[in-house]
Amino acid sequence: MTVNEVVRILNATVLVEGDMETEIKTACGSDMMSDVLAFVKDQALLLTGLCNPQVIRTAEMMDMRCVVFVRGKDIDESIKNLARTRDIIVLKTGYRMFTACGLLFAGGLRGECEEK
Repeated sequence: MTVNEVVRILNATVLVEGDMETEIKTACGSDMMSDVLAFVKDQALLLTGLCNPQVIRTAEMMDMRCVVFVRGKDIDESIKNLARTRDIIVLKTGYRMFTACGLLFAGGLRGECEEK
């Protein structure tokens, strides 16, 4: 799935542009960055309702290429600028976390901890 497909599925607004053809293979939904750091491996997309610079810093540390802010949350310009300098695409959707994750799952995107 590409970032463009994520935008379409979530009816998302692009807040920080980047390579919209970036391939997204897995995702994580969390408002606790400590959980993202502890349990997420090789993720490409983070869904969160937490609106602070730590989200972008966490995404960078985990080599995530895209962050989606859920529940229609707005972020300030300093967070957008941080994402630009870290080459992280930022999206916003009006969906709640559960719904956004479900829509992406239904669209074919999976998490890393699935049983085979």
